[in-house]
Amino acid sequence: MTRKRLVFSRRNLIPTEKPKHGPQKAALPKMAGVFEVEVDGVEHDHGVGHHHEPNQVDLSKLSPEEKWRVEHARMHAKHKGHEAMHAEMVLILIVTLVVAQLVLVQWKQRHSKSYNLVTLFQMWVVPLYFTTKLHWWRFLTTWFIFSVVTAFVSFRATRKPLNCTTPRLVYKWFLLLYKISYGTGIVGYTVVMFTLFGINLIFRIKPEDAMDFGVSLLFYGLYYGVLGRDFAEMCADFMASTVGYYSASGMPTKHLSDNICAVCGQQILVDVSEEGIIENTYRLSCNHVFHEFCIRGWCIVGKKQTCPYCKEKVDLKRMFSNPWERPHVMYGQLLDWLRYLVAWQPVIIGLVQGINYILGLE
Repeated sequence: MTRKRLVFSRRNLIPTEKPKHGPQKAALPKMAGVFEVEVDGVEHDHGVGHHHEPNQVDLSKLSPEEKWRVEHARMHAKHKGHEAMHAEMVLILIVTLVVAQLVLVQWKQRHSKSYNLVTLFQMWVVPLYFTTKLHWWRFLTTWFIFSVVTAFVSFRATRKPLNCTTPRLVYKWFLLLYKISYGTGIVGYTVVMFTLFGINLIFRIKPEDAMDFGVSLLFYGLYYGVLGRDFAEMCADFMASTVGYYSASGMPTKHLSDNICAVCGQQILVDVSEEGIIENTYRLSCNHVFHEFCIRGWCIVGKKQTCPYCKEKVDLKRMFSNPWERPHVMYGQLLDWLRYLVAWQPVIIGLVQGINYILGLE
């Protein structure tokens, strides 16, 4: 039985070596390399799976698309005939996801404080590990700036006695961060949708470049939105408890006057019916009044849906009647859902890989 190898040039796919005898049938994909050949009626695989044969294709001379095809072919050759093992790995993945979700839900219900702290640490560290490994310097730069400013604001929020200007500073910073992340996420999503519809071609922008730009903006917006809300919630709890008009459990330690904001503890100078120069005054359904920045930071950024003083349920739709403000509330709910994906999904995937390694599944 005669075996022959056909090597095709990248440009015109003309065989460089012609066989001398026997019927020949060659597959001619659009790439350079060594391909499957049928000689004397029998198919022989002279592709990427035979590493010991000479004259293997030089990957350094191939385009990125051709390299991807070669690696894809190698992956298929490596995993061929392992269907039962793959089914077992998928089953392990599904079971682990379900069990992990149940454990996280029970942990959050029974010990919410420790759950929130661990989740915040995960959100802060896990992306840092992967981006450092991949050398994403732009993300590392923004992460460093965010960490420095947020660390300073959090330090101010946890001091006792609390400075009278600290609550306003904290809520302004996190509300600004929230709006920036919201705008960045919207722009990234718009760019992705425009790329899917081919609008990028009008501006002569390559699809891969436009998609990379859109996905990057979407990632920045969602990540810093989630992380900023978690830090804001922690600071809001600490500051309100320090002021004394709020207690996470039990009764407040101070009596709230009619002209005092329960979030920051400062006097309210603008009446509810008046139009303020810098900010307005909000009155909740429980008749307690607050500064505009304080109650916005408390409800939207700090993720609180109760009155800081009496803990009555806050109707966000009534408080933010302007239709342009309601998307901010929905965006906050989206960030809460994405927290699980960013913080815990990498940990669960790593756990699945560890189980597969222990069981000898590769």
